[in-house]
Amino acid sequence: MSLPALKLLLALGATLLPQGAAWAADCSAPPGPGVDWQRCLLDSRDLAGADLTGADLRETSLARAKLDRAALARVTASNVRFGHASLRGADLTEAELVRADFTRAKLEGAKLRGADLRLAKFFGADLRHADLTAARLEGADLLRAQLGGARWTDGTSICAPGSIGTCQ
Repeated sequence: MSLPALKLLLALGATLLPQGAAWAADCSAPPGPGVDWQRCLLDSRDLAGADLTGADLRETSLARAKLDRAALARVTASNVRFGHASLRGADLTEAELVRADFTRAKLEGAKLRGADLRLAKFFGADLRHADLTAARLEGADLLRAQLGGARWTDGTSICAPGSIGTCQ
């Protein structure tokens, strides 16, 4: 491709992008509020206690990552993979987690207040003592998920000890 053609292609591409949009996420960016880690491979990262408030984590893999006590409020994280990750005490308030995969994740004591968890997979996940007040769970798969002591979506019901797969 000639240099003038490449310049034209770049100019056209720039006009088609929304204002402020970037070509790609910076997967090497340090953790911080609003970080763009869209489509990044961050498996096994230690992000315990990190502030990722408002981050873009769409289609990112955080399998086996350590996110205990992390601030993940209002993250955009559809199709994110948290398989076998540790999110104990993490704050996922109002997070957009449609189709997120939490297979065997540890979410004990996590705050999921107002989170959009439609079509999420929680197979074998530990949600004991999690707060699911006002969370959207339509189509979510809770097969074998531990729910004992969790605050249910109505904000008042507490799941009985030993609740597995459904809040009793």
